[in-house]
Amino acid sequence: MNERIIGYTQPLDHKKILELATIFTERYPFLGFSYLGESLLGRGIPLFTVGSGKKNLLYVGAHHGMEWITSVILLRFLNEFCELYRNDKSIYRTSLYRFCEQYTVNVIPMLNPDGVEYQIHGITEENPLFERLIKMNCGEDFSGWQANARGVDLNHNYDAEFAEYKRESGITEGAPTRYAGEFPESEPEVAQLCNWIRFHEDLRLILTLHTQGEEIYFDSRGKCPPASTAIARRISALSGYRLSHATGLASYGGLTDWCIEKLGLPAFTIECGRGKNPLPIANYFPIYATLREVLFTIGKMV
Repeated sequence: MNERIIGYTQPLDHKKILELATIFTERYPFLGFSYLGESLLGRGIPLFTVGSGKKNLLYVGAHHGMEWITSVILLRFLNEFCELYRNDKSIYRTSLYRFCEQYTVNVIPMLNPDGVEYQIHGITEENPLFERLIKMNCGEDFSGWQANARGVDLNHNYDAEFAEYKRESGITEGAPTRYAGEFPESEPEVAQLCNWIRFHEDLRLILTLHTQGEEIYFDSRGKCPPASTAIARRISALSGYRLSHATGLASYGGLTDWCIEKLGLPAFTIECGRGKNPLPIANYFPIYATLREVLFTIGKMV
């Protein structure tokens, strides 16, 4: 790949993200790359870091298998950020060189690599959970798969009204979506992310990308840190997305809920784009263009 800002014409799976990680880290020596940990099936969960400032920001994509386009959006952002930084360019009246003296941007483009793999490629008999998965999925078509490798919806596996969600949902075993797991942080992907967040006391903000609906969630059952409402209004003004309050099962157990309720940390869920999941790859750039200023400037809002 010779182009400096990479375009995407195919969905990104875990293998492709690791290939891009090699390209990016060779091209941008200031870009940090490591693993948050491993998924249930042993896939490394990529973590990119750029900047050296004390104010940490965290962007997370692909909690859900069908929402792999959020990984594409975050890698497009990371690519452009690094290219501008390397050339000492400014964007939205901000020098990225000076920005990186104050901030560190952490990007986890794909929290659920196993679920993405299932959704894009399906499963084979070599999968140790093959028979169980076929049963819980009611067949071999995994195009609607959201959960992780064993049928846990990662964005309901956080310790935020977990017991209430379990009671209200009535879902007691693995499924393509909405099963919360046996207990909070039962899944390695969520447990590793929560531990990373706990050990980064200098985190100022967490932004999670999902699809779809063009909505912004910024509170948890009416609770939110003092600065969150103003930030959410700014995100809405920049993107044209509407502010929303989660209702029903969507208001329990998510990363944004946990950050707000347990840590008092400004956290935002952006539901990217419109349509039916999985959104087609052709949608990635229009979504990115809509959210570009938000991704580059949200750090300055805290």
